[in-house]
Amino acid sequence: MTGRTAIIAGEGALPGLLAEALDAPLVYAMEGFAPPIPATSFRLERLVPFLDGLADEGVTCVVFAGAIRRPRLDPEAFDPRTATLVPRFLAAMQAGDDGALRELIAIFEEWDFEVVGVTAIRPDLVPGPGVLVGEPSEADRADAARAAEILRVTGPLDIGQGCVVVQGLCLAFETLPGTEAMLDFAAAHQGLRPVAAGGRGVLYKAPKPMQDRRIDLPAIGPDTVAQAARAGLAGIAWEARGVMLLEREAAIDAAEAAGLFLWARE
Repeated sequence: MTGRTAIIAGEGALPGLLAEALDAPLVYAMEGFAPPIPATSFRLERLVPFLDGLADEGVTCVVFAGAIRRPRLDPEAFDPRTATLVPRFLAAMQAGDDGALRELIAIFEEWDFEVVGVTAIRPDLVPGPGVLVGEPSEADRADAARAAEILRVTGPLDIGQGCVVVQGLCLAFETLPGTEAMLDFAAAHQGLRPVAAGGRGVLYKAPKPMQDRRIDLPAIGPDTVAQAARAGLAGIAWEARGVMLLEREAAIDAAEAAGLFLWARE
């Protein structure tokens, strides 16, 4: 990467982790989605002036980091040049989250910015295969395999990047409200396990099969571990090299304390 790097930041710890690894990055955040680090806000309705401003600052590389939700666009706030992009915005949003993000990347690339993923800056955040703590049982491995199969089928529908499988049955599925809401649902329905003394279930996360992995990689961290523990699960598994593990040591310590396994599954 040459030139200056801009972080388009959302909520959560990721923007700060990337900023630590970069030399004086510029940090920007969409209005309403402030990260926990200082950032200059911008509005999607004024995207073209924002892109021009990045170029004026000498930015050549852009990385998207952190969680955002679909913004509510104000038709009166569009400047004339960004207004010409409205048909593209609307068509992309109707295509689902993955389609919207692909279109956003395409627009940045049209301004000659190189869009890179987290792995280009912090490859250590995306673990390769292996069990990091604990030991999944045969029942847990079967549940993880079943969950991976479910996400392979649902992924092209652009619904979610995670599910909870208990004794071969899908107890909860990630949709628009996100991982925390899914795990709250799993916690509230622990009594649905077919065999009370059987496998406790697994949270599994993976990118969508055709997803552009430069943006919106699924993530887990200490909060996810705490939520999985409250849901009574045996552990967390994910697609190796496809999911970010944030605050790695803290997540491992939390899992060990709670008796959960963490497994990057090949």
